[in-house]
Amino acid sequence: MSFAEAGAAAIAAGIDDMYQAFLAGDTDRFDEHLHEDVTTWETHLPGPLRTRRELDEYRTTRDSAGQRPRLVVLAATEKRIDVWGEFGVARYLLVAREDDAGPEQHSRVTDVLRRVDGRWRIVHHHSELVRR
Repeated sequence: MSFAEAGAAAIAAGIDDMYQAFLAGDTDRFDEHLHEDVTTWETHLPGPLRTRRELDEYRTTRDSAGQRPRLVVLAATEKRIDVWGEFGVARYLLVAREDDAGPEQHSRVTDVLRRVDGRWRIVHHHSELVRR
């Protein structure tokens, strides 16, 4: 397996683990996949969040208002991952569902990753809700 293939496999596994951590409510494990300077751009956010600290502040406000999403499905599908040295880009469709009978919600996601101390960390996350 080439370095690029090994990197792509590690990135794919990390993305899957990140969303499993979200479903489990394990914020610490989720955050292990994020760089401290991660920028987060998502359709539902009040604006771009430019650091993990800003993301944490948003989460605190959201959670104290009782608005943390409760999902039964959160999975990255149709992954396409490329690696160039210490950098990688992952593009995928994120599928979310609030309950077993509810409709699926799809988002197009692009994550830019950097290898830091042997671990892939997301430095930029962009997610756009796909309107159907």
